[in-house]
Amino acid sequence: MSLQGPILVEGPVEVVGDDGTTTRSDRFVVALCTCRRSRAYPWCDTSHRRRKPAGPSGAPPGGRQPQEGEEESRP
Repeated sequence: MSLQGPILVEGPVEVVGDDGTTTRSDRFVVALCTCRRSRAYPWCDTSHRRRKPAGPSGAPPGGRQPQEGEEESRP
């Protein structure tokens, strides 16, 4: 399963990490990171917007790498 963004969960929320640490949020809605790029993991910091996932060959979706001096196209 491939997710394109965070999972929104009604709070308050407690998340237990793989290492056993517990992180808590008292907010009424919490965005949980699914891409693991967030610096605030397990909470989403919208890092998924800055970098698109690579395609199966390591190339971005569409298969073309931007050339030097060329900006990435955005949908």
